[in-house]
Amino acid sequence: MKLKWLFALMLMVVLIIVLAACSDDEKDSGSNVGKDGEIAGDLEIQYFVGGYGDSWWKEVIADFKKAYPDVNVIEHAGPNINEEMRSRWVSNDPPDVVYIDGAGSSETQMVEDGQLMKLTEWLSGIELEGGDKLQDSFIVKPATYDGEIYSLPLVFDTWGTWYDKALFNEKGYTVPNNFDEFMESMKEIKQGEGIDPFVTSGQHPYYFLRGMLYPAFAAAGGEELLADVITGKEGAWSSEPVLEIMKRVEQMVEEGMFDSGLGALNHTQSQMNFLLHENAFIPVGFWLPNEMKNDIPDGFEFGFIPSPMNAADETYAIVPDLRPLAIAEEAENPDAAKAFVEFVFTREYASSFSEHTGAIMNLNGVDLSQNENVPDYLMEANAMINNPEVVQIYEKPHPMSADLETPVGNALISLMLGNMTAEEFVAEAEKAAADYRAGLE
Repeated sequence: MKLKWLFALMLMVVLIIVLAACSDDEKDSGSNVGKDGEIAGDLEIQYFVGGYGDSWWKEVIADFKKAYPDVNVIEHAGPNINEEMRSRWVSNDPPDVVYIDGAGSSETQMVEDGQLMKLTEWLSGIELEGGDKLQDSFIVKPATYDGEIYSLPLVFDTWGTWYDKALFNEKGYTVPNNFDEFMESMKEIKQGEGIDPFVTSGQHPYYFLRGMLYPAFAAAGGEELLADVITGKEGAWSSEPVLEIMKRVEQMVEEGMFDSGLGALNHTQSQMNFLLHENAFIPVGFWLPNEMKNDIPDGFEFGFIPSPMNAADETYAIVPDLRPLAIAEEAENPDAAKAFVEFVFTREYASSFSEHTGAIMNLNGVDLSQNENVPDYLMEANAMINNPEVVQIYEKPHPMSADLETPVGNALISLMLGNMTAEEFVAEAEKAAADYRAGLE
């Protein structure tokens, strides 16, 4: 009996030691609470590295680690990160924080699939360093889905049309203000330089859709028409204003303004052709100069205008293109995720963002003129965009879902390659919108 009792006692001691060790292991590897009740544990962050580079991210994450020493930040980053992480999202094992940008990502798709955390109530309590509310300090407000917010817009970018100011000044080419002037300018260049004036990425047709067509839709029909085409409202794509704009695209095709090889070009190849003066106009966002900084020829001077697809009696139109931060619905460390997102949104980091990337963070009250490291083209573009006599800003409700953007983009490429008429395009786009609506039912 004594031996049995002794054996039982020893077994209990062993079990207590094992359980204590397991508890310590959990604290070391997965607990979200540190020694003093502070935020701790692993924090996984996914961010796309493209034209903006990653130097700003490295700075912010390093500062966050200093502020939250009990948090172990695990970075998932790179130009192909959206594809590399796809299986994690599909299997409901996502990273905690995601920066939604680049090919293969779609904010709207992620909301529709229930992958993002609802942030509406949490956002209302966040204050900036000056005491003002974050939700009142965005240049452009967050996208909403049935009145709810699932992401916070980090980057204020806008698509526009770029050209070489040095070339245009030297040759006296026209910087266009509307589509009629755009066509005249491209004719001048085609004759004077012997090149196809306009280039875009055929492998990524959303460059033309967002960069050229969105502003045209907004200029012609305001935010209502813009919202209708983005959400696939019945009759929007086959409406008269949209058909008229697509006729302009057809005119560009018929008069040989598109690069004849655009169908095979990815976005960096098209940008390289532009820098080499194989083309004169390209629709891209503010990331262009930074992404191509190692390939800019001597004497090249970036010029930026809102895309001139607007009619002669319409002003320039700008449709902001936001790049948001979001928290996964299935985040394993939501407290650390919220701490990081809140940490990022400061005016100090907004100024730093413009230095690192040549683009603008989506916070108001940031005086870039006092920062000598911000590039001239960004200063000029910022001044133009904020002049209501020159530019009208139109906001979209949210990004277009990939389920609609992909088939519309495929039809758009056919139109730009001359394999489809404007009437055939709007019919295809209308069908794609009907299929998209049916998929939501």
